[in-house]
Order: sequence, then structure tokens, then C-alpha cells
Amino acid sequence: MEKKRENVFRKVARWLVRGLLGTQFEEKWFFRKDQENQAGEQQDKAPDDSELIVSPGRQVFNRFLERKFAVFSVFVVLAMFAIVFIVPNFMPKYYDAFTETTQKDLPPTLDFMNVPGELNGHIKMIDSYSSFTVGLSDEGKVYVWGIGAIGATGINVKNIPEEVRNAKIAFVAAGQDHIIAIGEDGKFYGWGSNRFGQYAVDDVILANPNLEPVPDAVLNGELDVNHIKRVTAGFQATAILMDDGTLYIWGNKQAYANLDRFIGRTDIVDVDFTLNYVVGLNDKQTSVYTGTKGLYTSVRTKIGGGKGEKMSAFLDGRKITEVRAASTSVAILLDDGSIALTGDFQSDVVEVPDLEDGEHFVDIEAGTYHYTGLTNKGHVYSFGGDHYYQAEAPQVAGAAKVYAGAFQSYAVDANGKLLNKWGLKGYLFGTDDRGANIAERVIAGGRITMTVGAVAVIIEIILGVSIGLAAGFAGGWVDMLLMRIAEVFSSIPLYPFMLILNSLLSQVSMSTDQRLYMIMVILGFLGWPGFAYITRAQVLVARESEYVTAAQAMGVKSSRIAFKHILPNIVSVILVNMTLSFAASMQTETSLSFLGFGVNYPQPSWGNMLSRASNATAAINFWWQWVFTSAILIMTTVCINTIGDTLRDVMDPKSSNDK
Repeated sequence: MEKKRENVFRKVARWLVRGLLGTQFEEKWFFRKDQENQAGEQQDKAPDDSELIVSPGRQVFNRFLERKFAVFSVFVVLAMFAIVFIVPNFMPKYYDAFTETTQKDLPPTLDFMNVPGELNGHIKMIDSYSSFTVGLSDEGKVYVWGIGAIGATGINVKNIPEEVRNAKIAFVAAGQDHIIAIGEDGKFYGWGSNRFGQYAVDDVILANPNLEPVPDAVLNGELDVNHIKRVTAGFQATAILMDDGTLYIWGNKQAYANLDRFIGRTDIVDVDFTLNYVVGLNDKQTSVYTGTKGLYTSVRTKIGGGKGEKMSAFLDGRKITEVRAASTSVAILLDDGSIALTGDFQSDVVEVPDLEDGEHFVDIEAGTYHYTGLTNKGHVYSFGGDHYYQAEAPQVAGAAKVYAGAFQSYAVDANGKLLNKWGLKGYLFGTDDRGANIAERVIAGGRITMTVGAVAVIIEIILGVSIGLAAGFAGGWVDMLLMRIAEVFSSIPLYPFMLILNSLLSQVSMSTDQRLYMIMVILGFLGWPGFAYITRAQVLVARESEYVTAAQAMGVKSSRIAFKHILPNIVSVILVNMTLSFAASMQTETSLSFLGFGVNYPQPSWGNMLSRASNATAAINFWWQWVFTSAILIMTTVCINTIGDTLRDVMDPKSSNDK
């Protein structure tokens, strides 16, 4: 059995050596191996003046290593394959359709949670709604970290006004594109975008019925800062709640259709903003008030399973003390320290965490999709949406206060020292125009682009080599017929054909996977003539060789000669052209996706990622949306082509070592 296995291995090895390096190398190498086997494992060293026989494989390997850029290209291509096919297994929370309005068009950064050193140890409050976070020290100093640039407006909220730097601030709040601050003397400050009257009033804002201007009492600094209970900001709106129930609220009514219901209210105990609604708690403290019938009326401790319970039945005489709003849901804190949820979550199942005996919540804060709560024992719990691990709170002991950013959370002790932080650090390659993580999409898109290229090349090889081998060896009318068919296929213009087909298929309902399979097949069926021509040319040369003549004289079948003798001797040429065709297929898929025929959003490919960034705004202001993707595509295809060119050189026995 062992001898049989050795013979099979030997036959395969001879076939590969013959195919890659030629018959002469096969004879030299295996003749030498036969001598070694007969003489035993030990051999005497050859005299110094004798010619040493180097194995053909070693020759190819050594000559390849001499090309440093080719070696570098191999490492790049292998690393890229590992990244796009292995790394996705370590991205369990990634899914193609995840987008986030508050995170769109953000540049590369990983400092979303980098609390300034001057603030740490003096933290009074932290607030965040989108890509930046504002912090306030117990000395009244304001700090901003994260991404402060607001789109392509040229506004950067990190540029804190000089008057704010010189003032002693009592409250701060961060909205989607603005920051609000109130000094200890009651003076009102605002900076960032003011397109919807977020912090200032002019004639245009006053004339727009969809905008509620900043109340005069706020603008004029008439509020008693000692009686301010809460300052909070939403998408493009802000609210200031006094401890006597008076609410000052203003901003974009189109973003918050029920904002009018809160103007002039004097019976509000707590207030917050979801993505589309203002939510409040009136002085009865028995319901979440929105002014819109049917909203947030059912309560549950588990979202994603079962129906909600009626609010009055759930409360059963208990009172609500706090409301904290995420994007589409609201958490309510009751006077007995328990928490319940109302609204909806963008996760399958979300449950309020179970506490120890004698433990109850004393505070709750909300991010975009998650909540972070603090208990009477100083324990911290996070739950809810967990796309960026913001709901996975570490073990924290001795916390006195918790703060929740959009996708981050912070635990602080009684002295204002940061105990821990968790959640979104930032985006390595930034985000696209829908708020998706470009780095994650580059990896997922690379897997699709490389898969399409690989499958298309396999189809091309199977069809092209088979047809070229048959045409070259058979000759005559078979050659004539097959080559005319190849010419028909090669004359089809790829991109016009694809665009016409895309127009026809636009009326047909196709899934993304079906479209992907169709691209692979079409690329393969239109690309095989190149392999057929190359194979035919090599066969025409090889069939005149002495070993083919000898095989024919011995009566070997034509099919056996073609596949056992000729094909192995031209496999090196096929291998070289396979690498070059693989890179070309990747570029073709990218081009088709760029033109709209290939993979469609939200499923990523390098082509449709570049397509979404193919506008003047993205090219000038959001360079990261196309630079990283195009750089990776260019680097990958150049390295693959380099490997192919180098293989062609080192496998050619007539090539000089200096070539």
C-alpha cells in the first residue's frame, strides 16, 4: 500500500514538473532521484569541480526570490486573501444593511472615547448625540472630543468660542450638529450649525413656520441656573427643563413633528428626544407623554418577545421618575428602582438585566440604541443595541455616575475620575454617505470582488483550455469551427453588452446572490476565448515535438496524448495567464458594479463602493470614501499582475537570470 501511494505521488510530481518546467527538467530531476533511491539515503559529496544538479523547483523558487517586488507582491496578495476571507469571521456584528444617520460622512479616526487628560479626574458631566462628545469639568471648563467637523459645511464644534472658554459653565448638551452651554450666571451659549435655529435667531428663522426659535428668556440669560433640572439636545432641537416643570424647547419642527405639543408646558417632570419625537413625563408621572395618540403606551421588560403590557397595569400604582430616549425606544425608571422599556428596538431580543437581591437602579442614560444604568451598589449595566459593543459593560466597581454617548458609555466615580469606557472607538477608514463603516465594507466587498474574479477565471480556464486543446490538436475543420466560435465571443463588447442586459433585467426581480452568480457566469463565458487562443498556439507548437511523435508512433490514443503529454507541458503558460486574468476579472467586476450592473447596495463590492463616492462632493470633501477602496484595489491588482509577470519569466528556461 505504501509503495502504491509513493508511485501515485511520484506520477503527480512528474506531471507537475513536466508541466511547469518542461520535459528536459523532468528527465534530469527524476533520473537523479532514481539514482538516489538505488544508492540509498546517503551519498558521497561530488567533487568540487563537478556540476551540481539543482532541482527545477528549486531553480524556479530561487529565481522568483531574486525578484524582491514579486516576493512582496505574494505577501500582499496572501494578506489580502486572509483579510477578506478570514477577518469577516471575526466581525460577528457586521451586516451589510447597517447604516446610521448620525454617523454619515465621518473621516477616519479612533478617538471617539479619548477623554482629555485635563478633564479626567474632574468630570462633572458628559453628553453626546452623534460623532462628537462634550464634557464639562467641575471647574466649569468645556472639552470636546471625537469628530467635530459637520459634514462639508466647514463648521467644527471643536472650535469652542473664546467667550465659552473664558466663562464658567454650569450645563452643556450636544445635539447632532450643535452644542449648547449655560454659564453659572445663566448666560446662554451655542456653537456649531445654526441652519435650523439651534442656538441663534434671525429674520429668516423667525419667518420659517417649521422652526421654533430660541425662547427670549433663554437668549437673554434670564434663567436661574440653580433651578435648571435638565438640559438635553436632539437631532436639531434643544430643551431646557426647570425644576418647577417649566419647559423651554426649540428647533426643527420637521425633525420633531410633536414639538409644538411641548411649547409653553409648565407641568413636565422629565424630557428627552428620540430620533423623531419629543418624549416627556408630566406631573402625574404615570405615562410617557408625546402629545400623539398611541405612542409609547405599552411597556415590557423584554423587547423582541411577546406583547407589551398596558402602561397603567404595569405601573400598578408606581410612579415614573425618569425617561431616557434612544433612537426608537424609551426606558423608564420607576420609583422602586426598576426599569422598563417602551417603543421598539432594532435588535432581535433586548432584556432589562436581572439584578442581585436588594439591588435597584438609581440612574439610567441612553445612547442611540443602547442604555447604561447605575445601581445602588455602584454596579453598571448596559443593554440594548450592541453593534459596536456599546452594550457590553465591563466589570465596574464604585461608580457614582454613568454617561451614555451615541455608541459609547462612561463610568465615573464620586471624584469625577473616569473608571472605564466602552463602545465605539471610531472608524479606521471613516464612514460613507449612509453612515456605514467603510473598513468593514472594504473587507466584505473584497471577498465578493475576489470571489467573482476567481470563479470567472475558473470558468474561463475550463472552457478556454478545453476548446483550445481540442482545436490545436485536432486541427482541420474542428480547429476552424472552434476558432470561429471563439472569434464570435471575443467580438462581443463586454460593457455595452452588460449595460443592455442590465436594462433588460431591470424589469426582472432578482436577488443579490442571483445577480452575483450571473456576473460570474457572464464574465467566464465572455472571457474564455483568450485562454483558447493561448492554449491552441501552445498545442500547435507542442504537437510537433519529438515526444508527441513518439507517442503517436506507439499507438497512444489522441486524447491521452493531448491530456497526459501536451497539456502538462503548457500548464505553465496557463498558470501565468490565469493570474493575469484573475486581476482583469476583478477589475471588470469593479467596473460593472461602478456602472450599476454588478453588486447593488447594501451588499458591498469595491466597485459599488467607488460608485457611491463618484461625485464632486465626495471627491473634494470626503476623500476617504474613495481613497482607501481604490488604493486597496490598485495594490491588489498590481501585485497579482506582478506575480503573473514574474512567473512567466522564471518558468521560461530561455529567460536570463537578469531579466
